[in-house]
Amino acid sequence: MTEAKTPKKKTITEMNGAEDVKLEEAMRRLDEVVSALDRENTDLEEALKLYQEGVRLVSLCNRKLEDARRTIEILKISPDGEITQEPFAHENKMTKE
Repeated sequence: MTEAKTPKKKTITEMNGAEDVKLEEAMRRLDEVVSALDRENTDLEEALKLYQEGVRLVSLCNRKLEDARRTIEILKISPDGEITQEPFAHENKMTKE
C-alpha cells in the first residue's frame, strides 16, 4: 500500500502572480519564513524550501521598493510660483534651493 501524498502547500508567490502580491503581504510572509527557519524542529528539506521561498520574497520586496522609489516625484515651487516635477533623487544627492 502506498502512502497518499499530501498536496504541496503553495507559496504566496504561487497563489498570486508575483507582481500581484502586495509589499506588506510579502514582508509578512517573509517574517513567517524567517520564524519557521529559526525553529529547531524544521527538517532539512523543509528548511531548504523555506530558504528558497525567502530568497524569492526578498527579491520581490526589493523589486517593489525599487519600483515605488522610481515613481516618487518631488514637486518644487519656483520663486515665480511655477510648480515643477523632478524625479526623486537619493537623499545624499538632494540639495536645498
